[in-house]
Amino acid sequence: MTSNHENAGHQHRHGTEGAGHDAHDHNDHEHDHKGSHGRDDHGHSHAGHNHLHGVSDQRRIGWAFLIIAVFMFVEVVGGVISGSLALLADAGHMVSDAAALGFSWVAIHYGRRPATAHLSYGYKRLEILAAFVNGCALFVIAIWIVIEAAQRFASPVPVIGKTMLIVAIAGLLANIAAFAVLHGGNRENLNLRGAWLHVLGDMLGSVAAIVAAVVILWTGWTPIDPLLSIFVAVIILKSAWSIVKSSAHILLEGTPKGVNLLDIKTDLEKNVPAVANAHHIHAWSITGEQHMVTLHVHPTAGANAREVVVLIQQRLATQFNIQHVTVQVEHDECVDEHSKTGDGNDAPRVV
Repeated sequence: MTSNHENAGHQHRHGTEGAGHDAHDHNDHEHDHKGSHGRDDHGHSHAGHNHLHGVSDQRRIGWAFLIIAVFMFVEVVGGVISGSLALLADAGHMVSDAAALGFSWVAIHYGRRPATAHLSYGYKRLEILAAFVNGCALFVIAIWIVIEAAQRFASPVPVIGKTMLIVAIAGLLANIAAFAVLHGGNRENLNLRGAWLHVLGDMLGSVAAIVAAVVILWTGWTPIDPLLSIFVAVIILKSAWSIVKSSAHILLEGTPKGVNLLDIKTDLEKNVPAVANAHHIHAWSITGEQHMVTLHVHPTAGANAREVVVLIQQRLATQFNIQHVTVQVEHDECVDEHSKTGDGNDAPRVV
């Protein structure tokens, strides 16, 4: 589905696109309200699907937050009493998890607010910002664990294995409960996936703490504690890199994963008879699930501008699962062809 405010922006800049965008605006109205049966049903089911996912994801994150936050204090106290760095490392990860889950809950809650004149896409990007901040926080925690482990190797400290084992087992059970709550959520949602990876890392951290406690109880070899805490740090870094990379790509308006601009151009020119040429194609994401495309097209001789827009929207929705499309129909030379900035920073485009 196409945003009218984007069309308004295009109309302000390009005098030649009026017919295309007028048709586009009218088509939006029909897509949302008119009984064009197949398209209307598809649009409403898609919105309802996302809404239900959003409510379910928020509820799952809320329950996971409560589980992690309550046990976080238990693990911090247990780590201090036992002297275990592996427990403290896992507790530090749980502190990050609690903050991440709380931030994620708030992001989803405010992300459902409607768009405004100042935020024309609403607050949905809060989810991506939350994921990016969570990923950066994981990097900091992992670095702290490695530094602390190095100090423990240089100056070993006594560890109470029994206390460590009891707390680690309880921590694993808490993490399994939180993991089960999050597991049924929408994995395409980057925010929920970040929370899921946080808890998965916690589970592995608890397992590492249990192994370290057993080794200490059986052999008395305390270096296993900082050694396995480094293992936890590596797991955290892997999760952090995945989250930061994905969220940064969206924040930088990168082309969505699985979307190829050349494929879009080729498909439209081959399968939509009214399209003679498609160019200036750009694709980006608002969230990990909501993708958007803008493009210019030269129609074939005699093609109606409104019909061209409708056909392109239908094709991109069915073939590429992209619901939000802005089309600029050009009957003459492309206006942007000569609108170079001259600073050497013109974006590459599919022509």
